[in-house]
Amino acid sequence: MPQSHAGIYVHFIFSTRDRAPLLRESGLRSEMHRVLNGISRDLNSEAIQIGGVEDHVHALVRLNRTVSCSDWVKESKRRSSMWAKRRDPSLADFGWQSGFGAFSLSRGGIEATTHYILNQEEHHRRVSFKEEYLSFLAEHEIEYDPRYIWE
Repeated sequence: MPQSHAGIYVHFIFSTRDRAPLLRESGLRSEMHRVLNGISRDLNSEAIQIGGVEDHVHALVRLNRTVSCSDWVKESKRRSSMWAKRRDPSLADFGWQSGFGAFSLSRGGIEATTHYILNQEEHHRRVSFKEEYLSFLAEHEIEYDPRYIWE
C-alpha cells in the first residue's frame, strides 16, 4: 500500500497539578481551550472538541497518524503551561498533573463525546472529577493501582 491512513479518535482527560482550580475564571478557561486547539492543529491533529472545568480538561482529538497519544499530551501540556505563565503573572506556578487518560472511541462515538465535553459544567454539579475519571477507567476496563492514581 503506497499511502498510510488513520482514523484515530481519542478522548483525553488531564487535570491541573494537584487539581488546583486554576481555570476557574471562564475567560481564562476559554482561552486555554483555544490554545490547546491551536497546539493540536500545529500537530496536524484535529481537535474536535475541547472543554472542561476549573481543574481539568477534556479533549476529543482525531490524531494524525504520526502523532502518539503521549506526544500529543506532552506537547499540549508543555506549550499551554508556557502560555498560561506568560498570560498572567499570578499563574507563574501553573502546571498540569504528570499523568493523563486517553480513551479510544469509534467514529460513531464522536457526537456523544462532543456533547459530554460541552456539558462539563453541568455534569460536575453532580459528579466529582474523581468519580468521573474512575468511571472512565471502569468503562474501558483499565486496571490501576489506587495508591498512585491521584499522585
